[in-house]
Amino acid sequence: MSAADTREHSQQDELPDVLQVFDRLEMGPVKLEERRLVAPYRLVIGEKVEQTELICTYEEKVFDPRSPESHNLAAMIAAQVALNYGLFCREIVLYGLFEKTDRRFLREMAENTAREIYVKKFLEPNPFLIGDAVGLPAVKPKGFLRARLVFPDRARHNHLASWKTDSGRYCILSSGGKDSLLSFGLLDEIGKDVHSIFVNESGRHWFTALNAYRHFRDNVPNTARVWINADRFFSWMLRRMPFIRSDFTGVRADEYPIRLWTVAVFLFGVLPLVRKRGIGRLIIGDEFDTSRRVTTSGIRHYDGLFDQSIWFDVVLSRYFQRKGWALTQFSVLRPLSELLIEKILAKRYPHLQEHQTSCHAAHKAGERIRPCGKCEKCRRIVGMLIAMGEDPSRCGYTADQTTQCLKVLFEKGVYAQAEAEANQLFYLLARSGRVSVPEEIAAAAKAHPEILKLRFDPQVSPIDGIPEDLRADLYRIFLEFADGAVERQGAKWQPVEVFSHAGMQAPYRFESKTDAGEQEKTAAPPATFYWGELCWPDAAARLDIVDTALLPVGAVEQHGPHLPLDTDAFDAEYLAKKVAEGCSEPKPLVLPLIAYGVSYHHEAFKGTISINNATLANLVYDVGISLAKNGIQKLVIINGHGGNSPSLNFAAQRINQDARIFVCVDTGETSDVDVDGLIETPNDVHAGEIETSTSLAIRPELVRMDRLQMEVPEFTSRYLDFTSKRGVAWYAHTHKISASGVMGDPTRATVEKGEKMWELMISNLVAFVDQIKSMTLKEIYQKRY
Repeated sequence: MSAADTREHSQQDELPDVLQVFDRLEMGPVKLEERRLVAPYRLVIGEKVEQTELICTYEEKVFDPRSPESHNLAAMIAAQVALNYGLFCREIVLYGLFEKTDRRFLREMAENTAREIYVKKFLEPNPFLIGDAVGLPAVKPKGFLRARLVFPDRARHNHLASWKTDSGRYCILSSGGKDSLLSFGLLDEIGKDVHSIFVNESGRHWFTALNAYRHFRDNVPNTARVWINADRFFSWMLRRMPFIRSDFTGVRADEYPIRLWTVAVFLFGVLPLVRKRGIGRLIIGDEFDTSRRVTTSGIRHYDGLFDQSIWFDVVLSRYFQRKGWALTQFSVLRPLSELLIEKILAKRYPHLQEHQTSCHAAHKAGERIRPCGKCEKCRRIVGMLIAMGEDPSRCGYTADQTTQCLKVLFEKGVYAQAEAEANQLFYLLARSGRVSVPEEIAAAAKAHPEILKLRFDPQVSPIDGIPEDLRADLYRIFLEFADGAVERQGAKWQPVEVFSHAGMQAPYRFESKTDAGEQEKTAAPPATFYWGELCWPDAAARLDIVDTALLPVGAVEQHGPHLPLDTDAFDAEYLAKKVAEGCSEPKPLVLPLIAYGVSYHHEAFKGTISINNATLANLVYDVGISLAKNGIQKLVIINGHGGNSPSLNFAAQRINQDARIFVCVDTGETSDVDVDGLIETPNDVHAGEIETSTSLAIRPELVRMDRLQMEVPEFTSRYLDFTSKRGVAWYAHTHKISASGVMGDPTRATVEKGEKMWELMISNLVAFVDQIKSMTLKEIYQKRY
């Protein structure tokens, strides 16, 4: 075990051992049919192995069992439930076709979910816990994910086909709740092509969606249903957790015993239909108060609501982009409170509100599903409807249930609403004249007028948080029912004029400025991402959707008697193009190569052409400033020659100082540690084992194998070794170190080493560029989730 592994192990040990109850949870390989996937799950506890299956079924053909794209999507669907168990397993093994983007996403979400579960299920009161799991300490390990995620069948390529979608088509992840019903009503009213896709959970949870599903199935085109047995899987896992009480199914509670990664289970479940129907926008019904970042015992977390937050939308939209799926995810309801959502639904779309079932203990009564009238959700819904002057009987509450809900509401209050919204609810009830409110509650209730206004917060509900073509229509409808609009400025809400706000014209961060209708009428910008090949109108179109550029910088200088003079220039441009090709859409722009560099130290060898440091720094600075004026926000300088580094770093600093954009220089830093592990030669820095291998891999016809000679530099002081981690930066004319111009051992070079080196360099830079490409500058400077 390495020192790093030891440190990681000791940090994980800070979490209580009582939780690590499973040795291994295995998923897959998935069995795939045209309308169905079956994922075997195996749970290993010591010598004991138990098995179950996760099943997802569709009413139409959505998979091609011969297609790697179908197998990849099926594996991602099946893997989601496993992310709830990173606290409890030593290993989670996921068999199937997973790309690097998939693996990264799953690891990050498993870590995030482990932290949320530890805080919300073990540090806060949980009626399902027994034994030593009750009252666990608040610890702050480096990571909460105890399980090692293993991908035995990882994909070694990035050639899965991208999706062809239309941003004029919408999928609403549908249920019987107010949020998805209102989302449908709004988008349908403004004439969008809406596909309501319901996820039929096994067990009684389906009752919450059944009234709405039957209405949509019989009356609304494009309605679809997906069946998944996730609830049965979760219950199967609970029965094997020794710290969960055995009678958990009989405990009346408004929260799940353990899991918190649930929305993604259903969301990934609908993606096969999204892909088949060419849908470009995925709508999640979430409101203002579901985006929370709070601190418990020094641990920063999302209050158990990450998969309902705006940060979840951002993470998924980025993931879709990296996959090349041309799909964005957002909620159209982010500026609205729960009260305002209920008000708009009940008053504008009463024909939809009658199918609302916001109760997880609902039951059958004849052909309809009826709410229980006892849970916290029922109390909240009844209270809001009464406060808004609406009739709870429309969505199934009896007069007795309404009376009882209000009685208990005043006794116990509501805990799922933010404090300001709960206060506003009691304030409205006290002044409604429809119900007798206890004097002490009426006296304590304080008005929070912002609750019934549109609230635009730069972090959780920005005015440009939905695509441009939706803003005017939706905000106009909202303002018919809201008491105006406010924007958070510092700690205060300030009135704002929505339609004159600068954010109304700001581009939506995950899509082009062109709306769906315009896309049908206007030719798309050309597929090329090479800056120099674009005409100016095409450049303008590209710059509407891309703010990241790659600038290759090389050198023309001697590379020993066996390699071409343009090695550094050619390699820098080749790497930039391959990185752009490997990135998700929209791809970064590749700028024309700057071929000449600072090569004075090679001038004793004929053929070397050098420019001075100031010339290179000024040229790159001018290019960077011009790029910023064109709208580029992130510039990655791909440097093919180490002698350029001081000038390029200086230029990058000046660009950042004056243009305030992100600039970085990669002279191999993203891959040096990996490449060094492939070679045998110390001090291999020029025309040696590395550069000869990479040239053999892509331009073998230009490598003079008959002229190979070894010259490995040796120095009196170890601090002068070029490849030493303790080495100082120093400069010398090459001919004083090497008579041939070689510093390394080209005789050890092979095509196979070169191919592996290129694979490492390209994949590492692709991962980096794809990350920053989809981030705002604020997110680059400070991690947001």
